[in-house]
Amino acid sequence: MGDPKKSRKKWEGPSHPWRRDVLAQEIVLMGEYGLRNKRELWIAKTLLRRVRARARKLLALPEQQRVEQSKPLIRRLYNMGLLPSEDATLDDILNLRVEDILERRLQTIVYRKGLASSIYHARQLIVHGHIAVDSRRVRSPGHLVSRWEEEKIGYYPLSPYAKRAAEAGGKVESGGEG
Repeated sequence: MGDPKKSRKKWEGPSHPWRRDVLAQEIVLMGEYGLRNKRELWIAKTLLRRVRARARKLLALPEQQRVEQSKPLIRRLYNMGLLPSEDATLDDILNLRVEDILERRLQTIVYRKGLASSIYHARQLIVHGHIAVDSRRVRSPGHLVSRWEEEKIGYYPLSPYAKRAAEAGGKVESGGEG
């Protein structure tokens, strides 16, 4: 029978792939965030492009409809951790950058929390199954971490890293009840 869910492409490549300034910027972002290939960057850019397009469409509506219909979008982006507060405006959405989305990737958050010594080490820990979110193993470095999941990131309880941290007397962040 097959999988009932049709998989769709999550990214759109650049409209002009050989612009020198765009290529240089992409290389810098790939190194800074430890991305495996440009497709991971294009996924983040496409997500940002779609969110900003939705915000621009909402700006074209009359005031009452705009306020009413922008609340779900703002709440969703707040829960994703992309907006600082639920009182944000559509202008705050239009000011988002691709770096804001890349900061919400699991790979980046694991590195920023100090669970890995480098951004590349964070990617390896995730892919090898040493990182858990709420005691559930997540093996996708590109997983976008929501605001409520952020404090539940830690070593997988059965991982040697978690055991080593427990033996050293360090704070083990297992991500919840196990």
